[in-house]
Formats: sequence, structure tokens, C-alpha cells
Amino acid sequence: MPLGERGGWESSESMYCGVETDFSDDVPSLLSFHISTGGFDYVLAPLMNPSYRPSLVEGNGSETEVLPVSGSDLVLAPSQWSSHVVGKVSSWIDLDSEDEVLRMDSEATLKQDIAWATHLSLQACLLPTPKGTSCANYARCVNQILQGLGNLQLWLRVPLVKSDGDSMDATTEVLNDSWELWNSFRLLCEHDSKLSVALDVMSNLPSESSLGRWMGESVRAAIISTDSFLTNARGYPCLSKRHQKLIAGFFDHAVQVVVSGKLVHNLQRASDSNAEGTQRHPLRSYLDYVAYLFQKMEPLPEQERIELGYRDFLQAPLQPLMDNLEAQTYETFERDSIKYIQYQRAVAKALVDRVPDEKASELTTVLMVVGAGRGPLVRASLQAAEETDRKLKVYAVEKNPNAVVTLHNLVKMEGWEGMVTIISCDMRFWTAPEKADILVSELLGSFGDNELSPECLDGAQRFLKPDGISIPSSYTSFIQPVTASKLYNDVKAHKDLAHFETPYVVKLHSVARLAPSQPVFTFAHPNFSTKANNQRYKKLRFNLPSDAGSALVHGFAGYFDSVLYKDVHLGIEPTTETPNMFSWFPIFFPLRKPVEVHPNSPFEVHFWRCCGSTKVWYEWSVSSPAPSPMHNTNGRSYWVGL
Repeated sequence: MPLGERGGWESSESMYCGVETDFSDDVPSLLSFHISTGGFDYVLAPLMNPSYRPSLVEGNGSETEVLPVSGSDLVLAPSQWSSHVVGKVSSWIDLDSEDEVLRMDSEATLKQDIAWATHLSLQACLLPTPKGTSCANYARCVNQILQGLGNLQLWLRVPLVKSDGDSMDATTEVLNDSWELWNSFRLLCEHDSKLSVALDVMSNLPSESSLGRWMGESVRAAIISTDSFLTNARGYPCLSKRHQKLIAGFFDHAVQVVVSGKLVHNLQRASDSNAEGTQRHPLRSYLDYVAYLFQKMEPLPEQERIELGYRDFLQAPLQPLMDNLEAQTYETFERDSIKYIQYQRAVAKALVDRVPDEKASELTTVLMVVGAGRGPLVRASLQAAEETDRKLKVYAVEKNPNAVVTLHNLVKMEGWEGMVTIISCDMRFWTAPEKADILVSELLGSFGDNELSPECLDGAQRFLKPDGISIPSSYTSFIQPVTASKLYNDVKAHKDLAHFETPYVVKLHSVARLAPSQPVFTFAHPNFSTKANNQRYKKLRFNLPSDAGSALVHGFAGYFDSVLYKDVHLGIEPTTETPNMFSWFPIFFPLRKPVEVHPNSPFEVHFWRCCGSTKVWYEWSVSSPAPSPMHNTNGRSYWVGL
């Protein structure tokens, strides 16, 4: 039974809770007790008898040795094995042991366990935590298995620990930061997308910065021991505020929760049996509390619900100069009322500054909307004129002939014939009959200048008066390093260089933002300088929080912030973003090879905006802690066409 319905969620988005069990050769009874009686959704159960050692049964002349697995595959229907059982590889295995017999036994048992799990069509199998800080042979064997694996996912069990010391103490084999262990294992397994992590949540949690790293990793399960629960005033289990926040974060990232351990809260007197008189599951109160945490989460806002399908989904940025937008794309942008409210505020302020109250009835302001689309900026500008009681003459310049058809119909329908003149032309090549007081455009991309706003406005500003106003008046791009395991694997799946040198528009969700964003390129309009140049170069240095621990950078999240006019701004940079606006998702610049960064070592990045006669492109690289290859040299993989 799912954890219940969360407000604003579809039933298909419900979360599930499992329970860790001991080995049993009676799987139907195991499921009956934990699922039918206990209410859990699945069991995390060993597949092989823990006393089994290959070396003790081999070589005795018998060719008919039957593996001591947890019962025949026939005791459950295939759908039950698949939906109600997550396999556990034998926890005693130690593939990096110096004892050769133990090491060979471990290799054989690991492969037998996974082969049996595959035979049962299980969805996932839990790998035990590496015994020491060295895991090379363990990872080698797992990587061999991964190469031939079908749909089975492997979860590596890792304790959620991060002390204040160095990452790993080689002399004492003490693990101070479990992320290091996971990272070593993941790198040795070549970032395989079928390898994920299951975190053992302890009673003591690392710092917020340290926990944040895991939100960008492929965490599939959080195993919570009953020892980690506190006791509330009524004697029932509960979690600390920090644990509650962590679990809520896991729920938001589709991480399954597994309850592990024995009953440590003395609840038997109150609940030995339920209303039907049957024995109550000893861990039911822990399940009820986990369900309570899920059900009390805030409902998703409507816009977030609409965007659920776009979470961590890579999209190529628009090429609005080379391509004409489709009606559906226009409609999506036009629904963003917040954006046009901001534009209307900016135009209203510009009109009031341009025309004093005493001249409002005699002066007509000439306003040009360049890139008018299907007319939302024309409407916002006319509403600003009505609001401020100013006279307005509008030129709507649009290169897409299909959108121009809509514009003509809109003007007729709204009765704007005397105020709006429609120009079907590329703004860069139009010869205006008069100079404009105000130039309005919405040419910004997710990275500010990545849809060629600078080039377009440089071409259009020749018909702006010397003291004319551009809306927007300036915009700045920002980047920040991120851990984004899913995005990296999605890019890697294409198996070519070009996809690693392409920036993607993406609704970032399963990412860890490792340091505050920093400004990259700024453009201001109008720019009447005779030496105007839209090429840019910026070197940035990021530092991880000292208590975060090391992290793997898979790429950079990019944003923009723009000043429309004076104090009216518009943007998606996380610390200053315009609330409830959805026209832009962030942009993601991948790294061909992820870079491990440490809190005590600066992370240096270089970004270029390059301009040619027919295209504009970005190049990027890392210089510290270790140099990376240059990405997208000469725009060989990605460019924006002029």
C-alpha cells in the first residue's frame, strides 16, 4: 500500500516504503507478514542463505549441488517477485580481502546472487557496503556484471557519514566521508546508469552542505534504522527536525524509504493486535510515521505540477533567428502572465519618465516592439499607455510570416488600427520611417544572450533616438557548478562528443548546487559605442563550503537576470528569480569528464562567447584543480546561427 496521497500529486506519484528482513526460505510467509499484515510495500531480503560458502561445497565430487537460495522461483508469481522483493546480496562478501579463499568465495557468491536476481526478474538488488576504503576488486567485478545486465538496477549500500576530518584516513582505514567511497566505486564502474546508491541514514547527520551533495547523485533508497528514531511524548517513534527535512527532500527526489532493524520503542502494550484481532507488525508504527511525513508535505504548486514531466529532461535551446517558432511555442510563452506584468510595469515607468503629466495629452511616444511574435508585448505596452494616460504609437516588427497573420487579426479584433503598425521584416534589415522613443524586445534566452539578443538589438538600435530607452536595458548571465548525475548519464548515453559540447535547456531538479552562482557576461542597451563588440571572456573561481566535503562537478547550471527598466527586473538566477515565472528553464553546460573538487581547493572555470560572421557560440573549460579539454572549439558541436 503506498504511503498515501500527497496533495496536488497524481496517484502514480505516490511513494513506497520497504522493510529490511533476515534470510527466509519461506518467501510467501515473509511477504504475507511484512506486506499483508505489516502494510509495507516490499521487502529488502537476502537471496542466499548467509551460511553458504562456495569453497565449502565445491570439490566434493557432486555435480548436483543446489544453491541455498530463498526458495524456488515458483513460490511467487513473476509479478510478485518483481514488485514486492528487492534482493540483498550476501552481506559477508569481501572482494578486496587479502584472504584469497574469502575473496574467491565472495566473487562467486556475488555473481550467483545477481544471476538469481536476474532470473527472478527483480527490479533491484542491494550490494553490501565495501568492507574497507579500498574497493577496486569489488568495483571490477560489479562492473563486469553491469556490462551484461538487463533491467536489474544495482544499489550500493553506503552509510551517510561525513566527519570533520580528512576524507579517508589511509592508515586506520576509517571512512570519514562516505561520499568518497561512493565516488571511487562509481568512477571505477564508469558512471554506469544501472548503478545507484542506497544510503544508510544514521542517528547523527552530516552538515546541510554535505547532505546537499547527495541530491545530485543517483540515490534510489534511504535505509533508516529504528535506532535513528526518537520517541515522542506518547512513546511513539518520530524523527528529529533535520531527519524530517532530509526525508522530505528524498521524497521530492523519488527516493524510496526502507525501515531497518528491530522494535526499539516499547509499544506492545498499546498495540499487540489490531481491530481484527491479528498480530500487529512490530515495525508498523515506524511505517505509519514515514507515511505521515509524506502526507504532510506541502502540495506542489500548479505550475510545478505542469512542469513535472520536464524535470531533468534535456532540451536543445531555441534558434529563433534561424527557425520560425510554432504556434504551440508561442502559446506556452504567452501564458506566462508574470513576465508581461513586469514588461507592462517597465513600459509604464518609461512612458512617465519620457512624457511629463502636463504634456501627456499632446505628446505621442513612438514605441517599437522588435520581435513582436503574436502580440503579447504590444498588448502590454498599450495597457501601460492606458494605465499612465499617455498617447502611444506602436510599430510591431516580426520576421515570422505566420505570426504576422496572427498580429493582423489581433489588431482588427482589438480595434488597434490607429495605434499599431505591423512590419513583416527582420528587425536587422528594416528601414524605419521614424526614430523610436522606446524599443521593447523579449529576445532573452535562458543564459541571457544565448538567443542573440545583443546582435539583434545592436541591429535594431539604429532606429532608436539618441536618448531613447531600451527595454530591457541590460542583462547578465550567471553560472554555478553542479552535481547532476542523471543529466551527465543522459548526455553520455549519446556516445559522442557533440552532445557533451552542447548546452541544454533543462528544468533542474535532481542536482546539487555546489557553490553560489557568479556573473559571467553583461550586455547593456542601447550601446552606441563605435567599438561595440559582443565577444566576451570570463574567468571564474568557485569555492565549496568548508563543511561540505568533496563533490563531483558534472557541469554548470546557467541563468540570467535582466533589468527591464530602472528597478523593474526579470530573471531566473536562484537568489533573485522572478516568482511564478515559467518562460525560461535554466541552461546546462556539460563537462566531458566530471571534475572532483575539494573544499580547500579553488575550482577555476573559463567561459568564452565567440562571434563569427554567420554564428555565435560558447566555449568553456576548467583549469583547476586539473585542466579539462576545451569544449566546443570553433563552435564545432553547437552554435546559434545569425
